[in-house]
Amino acid sequence: MDILILAVVIAVVVIGAISGLVVSGRKKKQLPPSAPSSTPTITEPPAEPHVGEEAEEPHEEPRRTIEEVELPEAQAPAPEAPAEEAEAVEAPEIEVPEPTAGRLVRLRARLSRSQNTLGKGLLTLLSREHLDDDTWEEIEDTLLTADVGVAPTQELVERLRERVKVLGTRTPDELRGLLREELLTLVGTDFDREVKTETGHEAGGVPGVVMVVGVNGTGKTTTTGKLARVLVADGRTVVLGAADTFRAAAADQLQTWGERVGAYTVRGPEAGDPASVAFDAVKEGKEMGVDVVLIDTAGRLHTKTGLMDELGKVKRVVEKHGPVDEVLLVLDATTGQNGLVQARVFAEVVDITGIVLTKLDGTAKGGIVVAVQRELGVPVKLVGLGEGADDLAPFEPEAFVDALIGE
Repeated sequence: MDILILAVVIAVVVIGAISGLVVSGRKKKQLPPSAPSSTPTITEPPAEPHVGEEAEEPHEEPRRTIEEVELPEAQAPAPEAPAEEAEAVEAPEIEVPEPTAGRLVRLRARLSRSQNTLGKGLLTLLSREHLDDDTWEEIEDTLLTADVGVAPTQELVERLRERVKVLGTRTPDELRGLLREELLTLVGTDFDREVKTETGHEAGGVPGVVMVVGVNGTGKTTTTGKLARVLVADGRTVVLGAADTFRAAAADQLQTWGERVGAYTVRGPEAGDPASVAFDAVKEGKEMGVDVVLIDTAGRLHTKTGLMDELGKVKRVVEKHGPVDEVLLVLDATTGQNGLVQARVFAEVVDITGIVLTKLDGTAKGGIVVAVQRELGVPVKLVGLGEGADDLAPFEPEAFVDALIGE
């Protein structure tokens, strides 16, 4: 009985398992018919949107990124930043030149370094216990070597001999004072050494006009630029005329000097008519209402007759506006007697009113100041004592002589 019941239970379990398999098999067989009907609605639509979404999302994201990149380009003023920086850099280029009052005193150390031979040499010779003829010849040679010139040297030696004879016993301080007095007399304290720039204003509102002449190589154009700084330092407004049209770099060089102190430069075409440029410079200066027009002229070799004729023409053309206040001759102090030859030639063409001695801090002999004044009968008004922008100084006889004798 028990066995029969067990057999029935087993049979029921087996039949149930077979039934489950049959049902499962039927379900699996029923899936294929339903799968084809559902595939078009489930697989294809999601597949297309899915692909489309993947294609569009990357497409849309770059667009947003480009927009984001464009916005900074439009908003962040990349091109303007350099312009602002450039303006910030340009502003300091307008310089305030060093005051000219007492400038030579401040530069005296440079002058005295190169003038020891003259001043200290004379003091050493004069300090000898016995001043015989040989000593006086040495004193004379010292003065001639310093480019004082023959006539001024003879005059100074005669005066020194007389005063030393009267003085008798000489202390170092007495000798120094004596030499200072005689050198001041030789250099001249009664010259009017001011650079004139007012005549033009009195003649109907025309700016003061200063012509700068000299041989190329003497520092003429540089001196013109430095003179602009001197005038600006003294409160004047300036226009520069680049009338040296024969030297390609001259106009650029002059303009650079002018820009540093806010002075406008009038220039013409290379190899153009210098007189035309000078005329236009004065015209511009008059229209702008400036105080002074500085005209840098051509300076080829002084033996060229054509150049000297052109220089005379420049002056005549400028005078159609009004009188020329100053004609400053620039001389290289190191050239000595050769500089005097140049001075004579220029003085024959234009009326020189003042002299600018450059490179007086180098190997120049201080006596050239005396010699050139005696040669032309006009004063040294400015001296160059270095390469710096503010190393052009109004000439002061007392400071100059003190530098010579080391006082």
